Amino acid sequence: MSVVAAKDQPAGFSFAQYLTCMNGIVWREGLRFLHQRERFISALVRPLVWLFIFAAGFRQVLGISIIPPYETYILYEVYITPGLMAMIQLFNGMQSSLSMVYDREMGNMRTLLVSPLPRWYLLFCKLLAGTAVSVLQVYVFLAIAWFWDIEAPPIGYLTVLPALVLSGLMLGSLGMLISSGIKQLENFAGVMNFVIFPMFFASSALYPLWRVQEGSPMLYYVCQLNPFTHAVELIRFALYDRINWMSLAVVAGCTAAFMIGAIVAYDPSRGMSRRGPAGGET
Repeated sequence: MSVVAAKDQPAGFSFAQYLTCMNGIVWREGLRFLHQRERFISALVRPLVWLFIFAAGFRQVLGISIIPPYETYILYEVYITPGLMAMIQLFNGMQSSLSMVYDREMGNMRTLLVSPLPRWYLLFCKLLAGTAVSVLQVYVFLAIAWFWDIEAPPIGYLTVLPALVLSGLMLGSLGMLISSGIKQLENFAGVMNFVIFPMFFASSALYPLWRVQEGSPMLYYVCQLNPFTHAVELIRFALYDRINWMSLAVVAGCTAAFMIGAIVAYDPSRGMSRRGPAGGET
């Protein structure tokens, strides 16, 4: 009788159970975001400082010629807007990973990862929640920039959404991969700065790559190899209803590679369940 009852039970988990898990993780991340208003404000202060202060000073120095996807000469603040959008996602991806380090120290991450649901799915839900928060921050930034007369084509605010989601997943999965190797919360700040600033400045976020090539061919190749450059260009083209196929391929490939690396790094045999020298869990 028990054998028959066991056969009648469905194997694995239902779609509703997966959806409930995703809803719980996304809701938790949303509540954390609402309770951390300083995180929202700081995410906007950085790009707004670049947009309103630095761009005003560099406007006469760094004129931008006609380059794709622009069809006419543009102001410097118009050029750096997509880079600042990507910067918001970069900082948010690292801060979301910082919360994972904190949860691991407090024990909340261990509670999440012992769930019977697949580990890759739990990490993907966490990544999706962080991406949703970053997309919300970007659109708030675009609304503020609109009042500063920095406007994109109306359709661009819709076509840029898939690019924001994909770039957010890439940067979030990179932060997740980095967080897997950080064992103490105090060490994460230094590692985060070591990753964020080189990625941001060695990219096309603040200046066109043809200008970089004129000044330093070596730095130009570094910028070309930087996945953040392709995230910026993907957002830039999508904001003007165009597709940069090279950037799309690079961002999609890096997203898959970083996510697979994070899943392997958070494997129980080497991550949350690894044994210390005294036999206890590290």
